[in-house]
Amino acid sequence: MKALIVDGYVDEPALLGVPPYLSPHPRYCFGVFRYFNIEADYLTIDQLREKNDWHFLNNYDYLLLIAGISVPGRYLGGTPINLYEINKISNLAHRPVKMIAGPVTKGYSLHGGTRAISADFEKFEHVISKDPEIYIYELLSGEKVKSRYELIRKVIPFSGEIVKMHPYFPYVMCELELSRGCDKDIACTFCTEPLFYGRVSSREVRDVVEEVKCLYESGARYFRFGRASNILSYGSNSEKLVPEPSKIHELYSGVREVAPELKVLHTDNANPWYLVKHKDKSIKILQTIAEYNTPGDIVSFGVESFDKTVLKLNKNEENPDAIIEAVKIVNQIGGRRVDGIPKLLPGINLLFGLLGETPETYKINFDYLKKILDMGLMLRRINIRKVIAFPGTRYYKETGGKIKLNKRLFEKFKNDVREKIDFEMLKRVFPFGTLLKEVILEEKKGDVNFGRQIGSYPILVGFRGNYQKFQVLDVVVVDHGYRSITGVIYPKSINDITYKELMDIPGIGKARAELILLNRPFNNWDDLAKILNDGKILNTLKIVLTL
Repeated sequence: MKALIVDGYVDEPALLGVPPYLSPHPRYCFGVFRYFNIEADYLTIDQLREKNDWHFLNNYDYLLLIAGISVPGRYLGGTPINLYEINKISNLAHRPVKMIAGPVTKGYSLHGGTRAISADFEKFEHVISKDPEIYIYELLSGEKVKSRYELIRKVIPFSGEIVKMHPYFPYVMCELELSRGCDKDIACTFCTEPLFYGRVSSREVRDVVEEVKCLYESGARYFRFGRASNILSYGSNSEKLVPEPSKIHELYSGVREVAPELKVLHTDNANPWYLVKHKDKSIKILQTIAEYNTPGDIVSFGVESFDKTVLKLNKNEENPDAIIEAVKIVNQIGGRRVDGIPKLLPGINLLFGLLGETPETYKINFDYLKKILDMGLMLRRINIRKVIAFPGTRYYKETGGKIKLNKRLFEKFKNDVREKIDFEMLKRVFPFGTLLKEVILEEKKGDVNFGRQIGSYPILVGFRGNYQKFQVLDVVVVDHGYRSITGVIYPKSINDITYKELMDIPGIGKARAELILLNRPFNNWDDLAKILNDGKILNTLKIVLTL
């Protein structure tokens, strides 16, 4: 018996599965198949696209497609599956038992500002709306699963080999589940997390650590605690969900013990209002994270809006100033630099098209972002998105799925933030001369390469040169854009750097670049100083280049 898992990618409020990320969904299902001694293979939709003939799908007895985007973004590592491709799979794969799972079974959309539609999957024998690992286990065993977490504990030892099948291996970010579901008493109007998974439930620390151990033994070195709507409430057993700092310490120290040579340990979501409400214990948790994590980590704040009216109607929150306090606390704890990069910074998510939104909302949001900038604080990134009207959410029920969004104001706001906030933030977070280690080349356009470090929302870096996809390089920052930065490979000698690379360095200019090239080679910096006759430019070159 053979099974094939096709990863069409998922992106949910508390889960990311677009390369280089590998979500728990395919990992757990892979483990179930292997548990029953069924040979299991794994392909991403991008790998499937590269194959000219999809009829090979009929070589399998089971075919599981996992897909669904409920919080869409822009992706460099892969392109989520579309409905045409889903139908193509269902039409061509006539031999295997076909199963489809993930958010796509509840609604399909690839873009914000749209209404998710219900798609017809009638050619799939099994449409799995929840917990595909449970569904497949029960299908294969004929037994009822009493506890999902007990099942996961059972199949984890069989799941690690999937990492080696990922096209990015060994540069695969394993998205780890700490908990799932919503910890708020009143759910946000637009969010699919409580719709899909209900009230929050947390895994045992020992189970998470054991999963990391299995993945690590299979070659995984990059990990993120992304599967949690609010990491600050992880492990709480009380009805009021107060923070449990000891659980977080046990978790992080345990992971470090079983994965001593990991390269990345990052997190994702945290609730800023929860942080301020439980300040002392949340600070202890953030201190633990900043102690055991790797540099470049982010806690993502689902702010959505600074407008009090919008907050009240959509999130049952009223105090936007709590967000400022939370940003300040994270900066104080995680702002220190390790290897030139801040250890832990906040990120802010903004969402437009929400209930109660007016033209004034855009001004309020911009003014708060500007306030954060003027306070000298750092934000690693600002995500600006349009709401998706997802069937079953309160937002969908109250709007009938019709989104009211001022597109002109939205685009103006986004451009203003990019030009006046993001640009300055990038210079603050990644100043000139910052060395970014292990940047992985993912895309090439002409002589410009685009790559990222593996991490939580890593910065996009553009650099010149003739390099290959997945080549790992160190890059030094020389310039900044609105959402990306420009770099030069490090080390790079002044005697080897190209004309175009010199031109990428601010302040050099055409005349100086030509002067440098015409007078090479230089035996020392004094030789270069004589022809430049400009101490400031000389110091600039010393920061980013070698002899």
